[in-house]
Amino acid sequence: MSSGYDERVIKPPLESVAFGRVFKPTASLRNKYWFIAIITALIMYLTTIGTFFGIMYMVYSINQTLFQWQTWFDSFWGPVNFWFWGIALVILIPYIVGVPIYLNRFEYSVRGESGETMPEVYVKKGIINVTVKHVPLRTITNISTRTGPFDRLFKIGNVEIHTAGQSGSYYEAGKPEEKIEGIVFYEELRDYILGEMRKLKGTYAVGTEVLTPDETPIPGNIDEAILTTLRQLRDILRRMDEKLDRGGY
Repeated sequence: MSSGYDERVIKPPLESVAFGRVFKPTASLRNKYWFIAIITALIMYLTTIGTFFGIMYMVYSINQTLFQWQTWFDSFWGPVNFWFWGIALVILIPYIVGVPIYLNRFEYSVRGESGETMPEVYVKKGIINVTVKHVPLRTITNISTRTGPFDRLFKIGNVEIHTAGQSGSYYEAGKPEEKIEGIVFYEELRDYILGEMRKLKGTYAVGTEVLTPDETPIPGNIDEAILTTLRQLRDILRRMDEKLDRGGY
């Protein structure tokens, strides 16, 4: 088993996380994806077999004299199983091999005030297209944990991070900016990030926004984010009013 799934790596003490120690998802995340793939294949198989027997029963009900059950069963049962599992294995084998390779490329880190860099969350994902994100703690407006039924089955969870200047389209507005997934100490990590966020003080900016002297942000990340969003809406409405006055619409 690769070192990426070493329990000593995936369960670092929070004191080490504060100094920017890199950790990876637990092996349970790999097992969860394998389990979902196998369950999906079995459900599709049962659906295929159910459809096969349903069609045979309908034909038998319409005309019993023209339908020889044993003959039809012997003729179609083998090909149905062969083609289904042939196609399924062509899809499943690369998936099962590729999942641990893909997950082993995941890297997470949280650098707090005691670290050598600015307080931030670091996330790296991808094999061909590698995405590396540095999310400053000052930009985080909401942080939560999420555990689905399969996550609870494998005793893992996810930490979801939302930011004030969150990227993405209108339809992706409710999605997190970044997600730390497949870790066993997700609640402790969430509490640690919240603790580091409460330590932060000073000015706040989203993207390339420039604040005028009379727009000094108020302390506190949540309040700062709300104030910044309201100012952006105010500026948009002001520009719309100016265009309306000039007959721009």
